Amino acid sequence: MEEKEQGIAGLIGNDTEMLRREKLSVVWRLSVPAILAQISSIIMQYIDAAMVGGLGALASASIGVVSTSTWLLSGLCSAMSVGFSVQTAHQIGAGDEKRARKVVKNGLCAAALFSLILMAAGIAVSRHLPVWLGAETAIRKDASDYFFIYACSLPAVQLSSLAGSMLQCSGDMKTPGLLNACMCGEDVIFNMIFISRYGVAGAAIGTALAQALTAVLMLWRLCVCSPALKMRRGESWRPEKEIFVRAVKIGLPMSFEHIALCGAQIASTKIIAPLGSVAIAANSFAVTAESLCYMPGYGIGTAATTLVGQSMGAGKKKLAKNFADLSVLLGCLVMTACGIVMYFLCPAVFAMLTPDLQVRELGVRVLRIELFAEPFYAASIVSSGALRGAGDSLIPSILNLISMWGVRLTISVALVGRIGLPGAWIAMAVELCVRGILLFVRLQRGKWLGGK
Repeated sequence: MEEKEQGIAGLIGNDTEMLRREKLSVVWRLSVPAILAQISSIIMQYIDAAMVGGLGALASASIGVVSTSTWLLSGLCSAMSVGFSVQTAHQIGAGDEKRARKVVKNGLCAAALFSLILMAAGIAVSRHLPVWLGAETAIRKDASDYFFIYACSLPAVQLSSLAGSMLQCSGDMKTPGLLNACMCGEDVIFNMIFISRYGVAGAAIGTALAQALTAVLMLWRLCVCSPALKMRRGESWRPEKEIFVRAVKIGLPMSFEHIALCGAQIASTKIIAPLGSVAIAANSFAVTAESLCYMPGYGIGTAATTLVGQSMGAGKKKLAKNFADLSVLLGCLVMTACGIVMYFLCPAVFAMLTPDLQVRELGVRVLRIELFAEPFYAASIVSSGALRGAGDSLIPSILNLISMWGVRLTISVALVGRIGLPGAWIAMAVELCVRGILLFVRLQRGKWLGGK
C-alpha cells in the first residue's frame, strides 16, 4: 500500500511527463476501489430493502418515509469528514505527512464530539418524526423505531466515514472498498438474525452492528497500519485552531447544503406521503434501485477529490484541472452506461426487492423517467468532488440549493397533485439536468484554481 501512495505522489510530482492517457489511467485506478466501496454500500441497501420488502409494503414504507431524514444525518457526517480529509490530501500533496497526521488527530476528536451531538438530536426527534412527515398511522411505530436505532449508530457512521475519507485522500482506496464490501456480508448475517425477531427494527439493528464493526476496522487501518497517517509516539494530540477553522470553512457550506437538500427531500417526502403506502414504497425502492447507477459517480468523485487535492497541495494547478476534466468525462461515461443497463434491467431489480406487483409497476415507471438525466447527474457529482478537492465548497453548495429548491420542489408541487408519483420523478430529472449544467460550468470557469 505504501508503494501505491508514493506512486500517486510521484506521478503528481512529475506531471510534465504524463500523457492524457496516463492521467486517465490514474483516475481510473483510483476510481475502481472507490466505486466498489460505493457499490458495496448500495448492495447493503438492496439487502435491507429486499429483506424488509418480504414483510410487505407497509414495512417498506416505514423505512422509506424516514429515509430522507437518515440521509440528512449521514450527509452531515460526510461534510464533517470532508472538512478534515481535504486538508489531509493537501498536506500529503505538499509532502508534509507529519502535518497530515495532525489533521487526522484533530479530525478524530471533532468527529467523536459531533457525532454524539447528532445522535442526541436524532434520538430526541425519533418519536415525533413520522408524524411530522405525514406518515399514516399504520407505519409510524416501525418508522420511529428504525430512525431511533439509526440515530444510535451515528458515532460509528461518522468515525467510519472520516477514517475512510482520510485513507482515500492518502491514496489508499483499496482498504475502504474492501471493508465496505465486507460490511455487506456482515449486514446479511445480522439481518438474518434480527429481522425475523424484530421486523423493521431488526433491519436497523443489523445495519448498525455492521457499521460499528466496520468503523473499528477502518480506524485500526488508519491509526495503526497506514504508512503515512498512523499515529506516532511523541506527536501531540493538542487541538489546533487553524485546522478547525479550515475544516469549518470547507465543511460548513457542505453542511448547510446537506441540510437544505435533505430538507427539500423531506419536503418531497411530505408531498408524496398523502399518495399512500404503495407510492411511498415505490418511491423508496426506486431511489434504492437508481443508486446503483449513481454510486459509481460518487466513487469517481472521491478519486477526483484525492487527485485534485494532492495536485493543489503540490502547487500543480494545471494538473488539478486536467484531473478534474478527465474525472468528469469518466463519470459521465460510466453513469450513462449504468443508466442504459438499468433501464432494461429495472423490472428484474424490483422483482428482487419486493413481491408487491403494484409497487413494482409504479417503481419501474418512475425510475425510467429519471434515468435519462444520468449523464447530467454524473457531471454534478464528479464536478462537486473535484471542487471539494480544491477546497471550493461554498459556491457549489449555493448552486445545489438553487437547483433543489428552485427547480425540483417547484415542479413537484405543480405535478404531483395532477399525475401522482411520476410528477415527483419528472421534477427530479429536470432538476438533476439543471444541477449538472450549473456545477460543470463552475468547474470549467476555473475560478477555484485561484482560490476564489
